[in-house]
Amino acid sequence: MAQHLELGLDTFGDVTADSEGRALPHAQVIRNLVEEAVLADEAGVDFIGVGEHHRDDFAVSAPEVVLAGMATRTSRIRLGSAVTVLSSDDPIRVYQRFSTVDALSNGRAEVILGRGSFTESFPLFGFDLKDYEALFSEKLDLFAALLRDNATKDGVSWRGGLRPPLDRQHVFPPAESGTLKTWIGVGGSPESVVRAARYGLPLMLAIIGGNPGRFAPYVDLYHKAIDQLGGTVQPVGVHSHGYVAESDEAAREEFYADYKRMHDRIGAERGWPPYGRDAFEREISHGSLYLGAPETVAAKIARTAKTLGLSRFDMKYSAGPLGHDKAMRCIELYGRRVIPLVREMLAEG
Repeated sequence: MAQHLELGLDTFGDVTADSEGRALPHAQVIRNLVEEAVLADEAGVDFIGVGEHHRDDFAVSAPEVVLAGMATRTSRIRLGSAVTVLSSDDPIRVYQRFSTVDALSNGRAEVILGRGSFTESFPLFGFDLKDYEALFSEKLDLFAALLRDNATKDGVSWRGGLRPPLDRQHVFPPAESGTLKTWIGVGGSPESVVRAARYGLPLMLAIIGGNPGRFAPYVDLYHKAIDQLGGTVQPVGVHSHGYVAESDEAAREEFYADYKRMHDRIGAERGWPPYGRDAFEREISHGSLYLGAPETVAAKIARTAKTLGLSRFDMKYSAGPLGHDKAMRCIELYGRRVIPLVREMLAEG
């Protein structure tokens, strides 16, 4: 049987530049994101995810609101976060906002819950970074209780250590289908993988560097944990950076400078060395950068999907100031050429 693979796109709402190299206003970036989702819907992309950040180089701090706008302009593409920073949010409000997007989209909403690799939301919303792990653990437990219990007539009863308990509380609106598709976003710790299995939720691996095959032990661990816990098989997905152009050479030329700007800005905050061309070429050849002509990108996605047994692959097509026009061409090529090629390759085995 041919492997079934959903193929999606992710964006963090990177603040893009105009033709003169000037940063666009955040409001314009958000409007452009909706147009990108409309094109992805028309081009046959299965999913689009919008990330959450609270800093000046990313325009989206409320992905659910952007997704609601996308929902009213699209008809078939699934809509979700990439990721929702649950640690610094309220699980009940997250559930309500995404179930509202689910209603607007006729059941197309998803949520990917994670801790996030950026920490600006903690001081912004009054949380202490020393509680980083405890906040995520407890809030995920509450969100899982909402998924499990909110559809029942008795409501949600839950008790934790960081907030008052719930006693048979109902949360509205309910997800129309009875449940809200929820993934756990994982950067690569075994504890996070096992936690996703414990809650019986799909696993989304963020692979942003190195050979994707090195994550095979995490996929094995996830399946073994589900089996030992008596759960049912759940999807595994991967989120990685990429870009599609008409040729391999054009993709390198169009993408490198903006990708380096994004990498170096974040790297300066984290103590990384400046990003160089050698590292760029290594990631294309042997790592987790899915860049090139449609045939090149499709072959690499198909290899990763087979290696890790994926049900979903999401490519982050935005890269710092990379222009909206380039993003639109990338989306068109991804939907109309890469996706059919990947499905042909997987069908041929």
